[in-house]
Amino acid sequence: MLIQAESRRHEPAPVDQVPKPGPLLMLGFQHVLVMYVGAIAVPMIIASALKLPKESIAVLINADLFTCGIATILQSGGFWRFGVRMPVMQGVAFSALPPILVIATTPGLGLTAVIGAVIAGGMLTMLISPVFGKLVRYFPPIVGGSIVMVVGLSLFPVGVSWVGGGRGAPDFGAPHNLALAGFVFVMILVINRWLKGFWSNVSVLLALAAGMLVAIPFGMVSFHGVEQAPMLDMVKPFYFGWPVFDPLAIATIVIVMVIIMIESMGLFLATADVTGKHLTAAHMTDGLRANGLASVIGGVFNGFPYTIYSQNIGLVVVTGVKSRWVAVAAGVILCVLGLLPKLATIVASVPLPALGGAGLFMFGVVTAAGVRTLARVDFESSRRNVYIVAATLAISLLPTFAPTLFKQLPAWIQPLLHSSILLACLTSVGLNVLFNGIPRAEPHSRPEEDAAICLAKH
Repeated sequence: MLIQAESRRHEPAPVDQVPKPGPLLMLGFQHVLVMYVGAIAVPMIIASALKLPKESIAVLINADLFTCGIATILQSGGFWRFGVRMPVMQGVAFSALPPILVIATTPGLGLTAVIGAVIAGGMLTMLISPVFGKLVRYFPPIVGGSIVMVVGLSLFPVGVSWVGGGRGAPDFGAPHNLALAGFVFVMILVINRWLKGFWSNVSVLLALAAGMLVAIPFGMVSFHGVEQAPMLDMVKPFYFGWPVFDPLAIATIVIVMVIIMIESMGLFLATADVTGKHLTAAHMTDGLRANGLASVIGGVFNGFPYTIYSQNIGLVVVTGVKSRWVAVAAGVILCVLGLLPKLATIVASVPLPALGGAGLFMFGVVTAAGVRTLARVDFESSRRNVYIVAATLAISLLPTFAPTLFKQLPAWIQPLLHSSILLACLTSVGLNVLFNGIPRAEPHSRPEEDAAICLAKH
């Protein structure tokens, strides 16, 4: 018994375990598939809004994939005092899209001012990250569980859009789209029911591959652009020109970066909850600092501010694989895709309805993970905890169910109201302090962890 306990004590934590090369590659590719559409969406929207030529669009997409990979490696693998060292995928923040378009379309500014503001905003994030990192004590289980639930619930509209074939698609909601999404959804359940071990870990990848094979005969898979895409293309620093450091543009992006930091804190907490990692103020600071450095690197390579992609948290729960090195492998794959546009175009050919079927399952799993965390909260002796969760869900899901609800409010406050995750963080933290007071310094240790620490001391 003592020998077994001693051997378990010296085993690496689940987040630090390294799978074998083959499974590592497949698990990493699975993460890439889940976040790929979101990764390339922002540069495509920006390029379309600015009416950039085709070669510039390719540069933005390649640069985005490459820098997403670097940001993910930095965040998951860690370097010195950079990186939260958990399985998180980094991508361009959608919340940064409106201010980027404003700066890019302002006469006298343009993309060079965007790049300058992103670099400056990233540097400032690195400087102030210790201040935000210390706020980890304000995220006890009732706050964490509420945020994780909101993360899952807020993603459902995205999944539903994918199921239908993509917002604005002429065949949105067509029977063949629904059938493909349903097929992938059922395949994930079947694989997890009857296959074990590694095969159940890659259930999403297998289901997407099966869905793609089924969709090809029905003409639902388009390889358009694969032939024209170059095999190799280097990512060029400062492709659009040297950065311009405009004070107003920098101030605008800094506000966005603060919002991203608060969102990231909630998502770090959600990832820590599903991986079982004990998240400290130092971990939180290192993660936020890595966000800042990733944005600086992204600015150099024509990228934008980065954040955690919440859909990949669901994949961690579905697979049960908590290793951060899987995310590092996914980051390497993203870098390769950024350098090999032809291969990246093939990956982009996965039909949206197939992704939707997988997405709905994973988003439901994230929501269930939030429920599991809330099960540790005492609702019987304190109705105040019920009020905290109820108010958090009610307020934070408003922009999820009605995206245009706050459209007539002043422009300066809208970024704060359009993010369900940000609203969940602010509402749950504020109400918990109001009803329960300031939490203790270490809110994430579980009773069994406290007992283990006590035994180790004796």
